[in-house]
Amino acid sequence: MDLRTVWTKNIERFGPYPALIFEGNEYTNVDCDARSSQLAHALIELGVKPGDRVVVTMPNSPEVVVAFSGVLKAGAVVVPVLPLLQTQELHYIFKDCEPKVVLTAEMLWAKAKEAANGLPAPPMMFTIDDPHSPRSLRTRMEQAPASMPLAAVTENAPAALLYTSGTTGHPKGVVLTHRNLYANAEAAAEMAKRLPTEYDRVGLGVLPISHAFGFTMMNVALLLGDKIVLLPYFEPKKVLETIERHRVTHTAMVPAMFHALCYCPEADRYDTSSLVACVSGSASLPPSLAWQFQRKFNCLILEGYGLSEAAPIVTATDPTKPIKPGSVGLPLPGVQVAVVDEHGNRLPPNEVGELIVSGPNVFQGYYGKDEETRQALRDGWLYTGDMARIDEDGYVFIVDRKKDVIIRGGFNIYPRDIEELLMSHPDVLEAGVVGVPSPKMGEEVAAYVVVRRGSQVTEEELIEFCQKRVAKYKSPRFLKKVGYLPKNIIGKIDKKKLREWASEFIPAVQS
Repeated sequence: MDLRTVWTKNIERFGPYPALIFEGNEYTNVDCDARSSQLAHALIELGVKPGDRVVVTMPNSPEVVVAFSGVLKAGAVVVPVLPLLQTQELHYIFKDCEPKVVLTAEMLWAKAKEAANGLPAPPMMFTIDDPHSPRSLRTRMEQAPASMPLAAVTENAPAALLYTSGTTGHPKGVVLTHRNLYANAEAAAEMAKRLPTEYDRVGLGVLPISHAFGFTMMNVALLLGDKIVLLPYFEPKKVLETIERHRVTHTAMVPAMFHALCYCPEADRYDTSSLVACVSGSASLPPSLAWQFQRKFNCLILEGYGLSEAAPIVTATDPTKPIKPGSVGLPLPGVQVAVVDEHGNRLPPNEVGELIVSGPNVFQGYYGKDEETRQALRDGWLYTGDMARIDEDGYVFIVDRKKDVIIRGGFNIYPRDIEELLMSHPDVLEAGVVGVPSPKMGEEVAAYVVVRRGSQVTEEELIEFCQKRVAKYKSPRFLKKVGYLPKNIIGKIDKKKLREWASEFIPAVQS
């Protein structure tokens, strides 16, 4: 299970074909394999050795795909970094992982250079997208052999260092081996093969490849011989236009993207009939949004669940089996899941507890953080920090993040339940729920909602709507209409920021 071989195996199995399409240009699998090998030789020539870290921070493009593969072929550890991170965030990652080299795009050069200021051992920095730049590595690449170098790497050697989003503090580097990532992509590919389609498989790559979800979906595409149309960023009209032009059959997105496509005014102008299925991950997908999207675009939504520490996919919806609304599907082949109480005892079906995971996809540990690793990995199981239940058929239902559970008067309240209830109101587009510290009750429930344009619904009416449908102690004590909800760079609601907002209610709680 060696990620360095995915291109050669792809060529052996499917022959030469245009694997990537980007801005009207086609890039064959043979070309990508050769260019990534040339990059590997160039990195080795610069002194990169097996185990060295190489940061890659670029928007979606063929160059970023080549960069990931080239770093791995050199025997180094690729550190994918989302290009939208701010300078101070980049600086923290550089300082933490001490990269030997940073590969970036010309447009991001100044930010990356500034982020490297003050480091004890500044990395070498190059661009690979603009061959005319004085900082480009392209000339070195073009002079290098197109065959894969012989780097000493085993399947248990680190392949990638993925940084968590840092919503509860500084991001942590998740160490994933070649085996972790290859096994996960292989298992996900087995599940994807079960999807019937009358067309050739054409995927849309709109997730950032620098994110764990996008990184693995690209590996899955290579194992399946998919043609992938890459977009540098998500823009609803561009996505719809691309689906129509290239007869896209499938894609993977996060809930914020499904929401944007559903409410795109121009959606009905495009022929999206080729679309068979969309995979949803990285955040909870409200059932009402899933239903609306499937009805509008006449395609399946296959929801899954994962986390960086599991390389990242844990469960997926099997299209050949019954789909249970609200479920994130079944464990991937080779992956085991269970639900435990606070003492680590297994819970019976349909009881809520912490989800734990075991399998070849479970990470080695957090880079340089032994104590955090010991907390997450216990007796061969990954403790996810997510609250879930597993039904009698093995389907997994994610309830909420453990740290997001609101405890009011000794009763557990799961914000996701209240968010989904609010979004079932016809005037509510989005909802975010957090707890507010209360000296009397422990916590009170606070909700922020985004309503449809022109809606006259009041905050009091929305609270009453909740009180009629759930126990009063679960209903929001505070509710405020806002123009937007804070989100991180992949579209997940930023609960840390939302709690900061909710501090406005603390005086009322304490009075």
